[in-house]
Amino acid sequence: MNLLEVHNLMVFYENSVGVNNVGIQCREGRITGVFGSNAAGKTSLMYAISGIIRDTARKEMMRGGMRIAVLGDVFFGGENVTDLEASRRARKGLVLCPERRRIFKESTVIENLRMGGFLAGRTEARRTLEYVFHLFPDLARLKKREAGFLSGGEQQMLAIGRALMAQPRLLLLDEPLLGLSPAMEDALISAVADINRETGLSTLIAEQYARPIFPILSYGYVLENGGVTAEGTSESLMENEDVRAAYFGMTDEEDEGSWPS
Repeated sequence: MNLLEVHNLMVFYENSVGVNNVGIQCREGRITGVFGSNAAGKTSLMYAISGIIRDTARKEMMRGGMRIAVLGDVFFGGENVTDLEASRRARKGLVLCPERRRIFKESTVIENLRMGGFLAGRTEARRTLEYVFHLFPDLARLKKREAGFLSGGEQQMLAIGRALMAQPRLLLLDEPLLGLSPAMEDALISAVADINRETGLSTLIAEQYARPIFPILSYGYVLENGGVTAEGTSESLMENEDVRAAYFGMTDEEDEGSWPS
């Protein structure tokens, strides 16, 4: 079953195209990836799916800034949510963990997490908080520290934990590995896989460099200049030589058997 379906989505910024006639699907209980270089349209796509692009367009119009237009349809859980505000989409379980964390730096770790849980009931919030601390033990140890004093990796853990507190049905992760060390990348990828395995949570990940995330994917899309240029299962994408070279850091001469298990 498809939890998310995006049809003919287009995002325009004044006279430029951010997302160009994109159609993607996310199946229930699976991890789906969207990959592309800088300015490929990944964040615009995630903002359009989550509804944040509507808020951005309204603010730009009020201050006389650039005009933003969005066309196409977004279906979530079989319902057309195209005209819903981001807050109403979040209440339905469509939750974005944004690029560059966007945590509240002057608030403590526990305060950030509790703010993320404002949509949850008391029992749900308590249970999810326990799970977040199980998933990220460092956050439990640092729960009284101001978030601005955390490392980049710890801040990303906090951002994901805060998103989980909102009780998502589909977790949108926008560039979760940005600026992290290889060791921290591995830890976060492992955490995302654990979340999916332990809870069945559906996840859509947008990333520039696919190789670290590729082993946990069920299906992936490649964006270039705002449009989908390739899609398929992890196996079929790895058989595409252009995709392998551009997005997975593998050349034709590399032995496919060298891919990490």
